[in-house]
Amino acid sequence: MKKLVLMIALTFGSVAPVLAQQFTPPNGCKGHLTVQYRGCLMNNIWTCEADNPGDKWMALFTDRGPSRVRKVDDEFQWLETYYINPVATELMQNPAPDPASLAELFATNYDTYDFVKSIKGNATRQPLRYVGYDRLTGEETVIDGERLLNTEYSYSASWPNGEVAQTRTGRQYVHPEERIFLFGTSANADGTERTDHTPVEFIRPGEPGFFSSKPRYDCDVLMSNYMPEGSEE
Repeated sequence: MKKLVLMIALTFGSVAPVLAQQFTPPNGCKGHLTVQYRGCLMNNIWTCEADNPGDKWMALFTDRGPSRVRKVDDEFQWLETYYINPVATELMQNPAPDPASLAELFATNYDTYDFVKSIKGNATRQPLRYVGYDRLTGEETVIDGERLLNTEYSYSASWPNGEVAQTRTGRQYVHPEERIFLFGTSANADGTERTDHTPVEFIRPGEPGFFSSKPRYDCDVLMSNYMPEGSEE
């Protein structure tokens, strides 16, 4: 695992200064899907032979280059997250009191979660506890030929003393075949920091733009500094 993380860091380090046109996953890993979003965001998704079945890595890019890489499992739990600038690492504490579960969401149209992320970086921060839910609305949306299930979500992130650091609500999408959440629209509980990161393109291996390192949409407009963190997120 340490070797894989090091290779990711080295790859990001080589990409960030020049915003290279192509991003290459680490050795032993295979690129799977690129998703271009509104709001100048893009995700490259890959899998690795050494991981458990269903595990995926997702590299998020902004117009300034790579922002973070996150490892999720088949239930879309945030197992590991590595931030590029500033450098920081988040690890999910297991076992979680109420782990996120796509299986539960698909079976009942509703899933709650309650988990803690430990945060380490240049200055170690206190853990954050995430408590929230995802709900299937019953609606479906087709974007770029891909069938997506519509969701709504809400979560609160709290410090160990119980103080709420953030509360977000919004609507997202789930790709049932890929078993991934996708960004959508969101806002803080008071209505501030509204974002629209709706998917625009799904790019498969061999198609133009696959595993690019540059977002395509809305990068020429003034963007909020807010970085989405919610259910895909």
